[in-house]
Amino acid sequence: MDKKSSKPSGAHFRKKRKEEEEKRAKDTGALLKYFGAPSATATAQDEQPSTSSATYVDPEDEDPIASTSEMPGAKPPEEEPLPTDPGNWPSAITDSIRIQLVSKGPRKVAPDFVFPRNEGDGRSCHHQYFKKTLVSGEKMPRSWLVYSEKNNSLFCFCCKLFSKRNMKLTSSGLTDWKHASSYLTSHDNSPEHHNSMKAWKELVVRIKKGETIDKQEMALQQAEKIRWRAVLARLIAIIQSLAIRNLALRGHTETLFSPSNGNFLKEVELMARFDPIMQEHINRVQKGTYSHTSYLGHHVQNELINLLSSKITSTIVDDIKLAKFFSIILDCTPDISHTEQLSVVIRIVSLQEKPHIEEYFMGFLETDESTGKHLTSMILNRLEELKIPFEDCRGQSYDNGANMRGKNKGIQARLLELNPRALFVPCGAHTLNLVVADAAKGSIHATSYFGILQKLYNLFSASTQRWAILKKHANITLKMWSETRWESKINSVEPLRYQASAVREALIEVRDHTKDSVIKIEAQSLSEEVGSYRFSICTVVWYDILNQIHQVSKLMQSPNMHVDVAVNLLKNTERVLHNYRATGFSAAQMSAKDMCEDMNIEAVLQQKRLRSTKRHFSYESFDEPLSDALKKLEVTFFNVVVDAAVSSIQERFITLENVGEKFGVLTHFPNLSNDELTEQCKALSTTLLFQDQADMNARELAQEIKNLPDLPSKSMTSFELLNFVHDNDLSEIYPNLWTALRIAVTLPVTVASAERSFSKLKLIKTYLRSTMAQERLTGLAIISINHAIADQISYDDIIEDFASRKSRKSQI
Repeated sequence: MDKKSSKPSGAHFRKKRKEEEEKRAKDTGALLKYFGAPSATATAQDEQPSTSSATYVDPEDEDPIASTSEMPGAKPPEEEPLPTDPGNWPSAITDSIRIQLVSKGPRKVAPDFVFPRNEGDGRSCHHQYFKKTLVSGEKMPRSWLVYSEKNNSLFCFCCKLFSKRNMKLTSSGLTDWKHASSYLTSHDNSPEHHNSMKAWKELVVRIKKGETIDKQEMALQQAEKIRWRAVLARLIAIIQSLAIRNLALRGHTETLFSPSNGNFLKEVELMARFDPIMQEHINRVQKGTYSHTSYLGHHVQNELINLLSSKITSTIVDDIKLAKFFSIILDCTPDISHTEQLSVVIRIVSLQEKPHIEEYFMGFLETDESTGKHLTSMILNRLEELKIPFEDCRGQSYDNGANMRGKNKGIQARLLELNPRALFVPCGAHTLNLVVADAAKGSIHATSYFGILQKLYNLFSASTQRWAILKKHANITLKMWSETRWESKINSVEPLRYQASAVREALIEVRDHTKDSVIKIEAQSLSEEVGSYRFSICTVVWYDILNQIHQVSKLMQSPNMHVDVAVNLLKNTERVLHNYRATGFSAAQMSAKDMCEDMNIEAVLQQKRLRSTKRHFSYESFDEPLSDALKKLEVTFFNVVVDAAVSSIQERFITLENVGEKFGVLTHFPNLSNDELTEQCKALSTTLLFQDQADMNARELAQEIKNLPDLPSKSMTSFELLNFVHDNDLSEIYPNLWTALRIAVTLPVTVASAERSFSKLKLIKTYLRSTMAQERLTGLAIISINHAIADQISYDDIIEDFASRKSRKSQI
């Protein structure tokens, strides 16, 4: 029996030849189509008016800019761009495809990428496969090895493009992770791989020199690539400029040269008037040269915002890891869409150039619950996403909410269980605000005084005519009293302290000119109250107390504030209030008399009739009522308010003082004996010890402090001492002191930076932008708040990330 012939039949041969001819016809003019050269069909279409009102838009990559009805004509969809994943490459590699892939180069895997595990044996790919270990111990990168996320396999870049042999690294990919190391080593030394590597490198050199067969097409392609990069650089600059100024990017429409197309497109149009590159880009978009590619739509806006904010965040994380120790600052607030937003701020001592304090905003987190457990898991997950180890956290600061500072279920308690070295410091500014609230609740005179201030504001602010009368008489307008706003306390009292006469005259004018009987009676009542000697004394006393607390509050809100300086400020405030209790009331009387002279009223405190009550026999006599009105005001108002403020400072700042005492050895060592110095160094070392991991050695720290050179001053703060060690290059000689000082300065004192981020939140997410996505909101806030870092970001890096994220219709 004859053997069956292995030669294909004629019909099979003709079918195969027809398929190859159809493929060659399809590839004809592919590069010209890619660069926008009009074909005969497209030219004929351009000559006729468009009958469709919209063209197809890729929802992932592109935007509606090039798909509006104003386009002269619509072109057929272009060829799909070449994917970067080798699992998606076409089976037949043509010369043009090979050149494009070699120009892009092999796709690199991010160092922090987590490879998925196989369901069967639980094995996975490793980053070590991408490096070859030499006999000398050196590691050489395997630039030819490419990972496919689609197939979860490894491919050889050069062999897949140049080799004709069928092997795992060129067909389905290597997935045998158990024997992957030996297989890669064997492939590395194979002759076929060496030949493919030579062909790859030769083509790379020829492309750089422009010596390929399609030299003209490559030159056009390179010119187009440069032009697209220039366009993207301008678009990134526009987005950054608008984000820093908290301006909206989008409008009601996304059509060029439309009156309501938003700030982004208006900036593009303005730049096109003076910049030739942007002008050419706009002309091509309007003529329909790009089909659907313009990079002016909201999808690309979101992508560029995300890339820019990610680059800023990456720069911040590098600085945090360089500093090693950090503290976290958290605060919550609802936004315009009634969504609770958690602001995350990280405080470090940056070691770039000269040591300085940095408080970096890391974004907003949308919270569904406000419990301590939920917020704790959110901040830990955020730190894990940023790859910042929580073990290096040395401080935490929040407001005085129960879910934040609760000693059992608050965030600070839960984080202390995981890391006892993350010392909790309550916000000093919030605590001072509570000190004022405690003082105001202690006396009926104090409570009624602020009620009068609110009535004054309500009377004038309810009418534009009455407000105009107030502005005619007074230079400083009235401010509303608020329990939560730190600035409102002193601002509401200041107009009455220095312009009480003008406010009283405005009230009298309102009384004389109004026709509303209710307003007339209220203005009369308030004018009598403002013109009383009692009200003047209360105004002077409250202004003196609030002015002292306000100065301390402003200093504590500074990012450069640290624990030892804050403790000294509070002790000084307590001492000033003690002295004010002894002499303040008599001084307030003198100032109140001057105010009464300006208003032409008599400085007399009217005595109210004492109420007599029937008494029964008792072994203990009742306190005799005070008959002197001034003495009674001093006892029931002045002493109560000042004593409440002093006691509140002592009680509410115990936690801060305890933390300050632990680090007190770093600033008080000139006044300590050797035994006290050793004991306090041991206490500090014990505080910073957890699971046999210590930040410093107590004995060596004490010895380093004893051996310090002569200091410029004996009363240096921890931050000044830190800079002294750095400026004199002593960190290597005193490593334990260097570490202790950095941790001490890292501890936060206030959450003012998180409060400031809320101001940006209100500017970014307004009622017209209330449906903004969380990712876009966080990206815009990071760019706006960390604008100094954004100015240092290279646009080339962002464009590289933009080009490598996915296959683009235009080569970048």
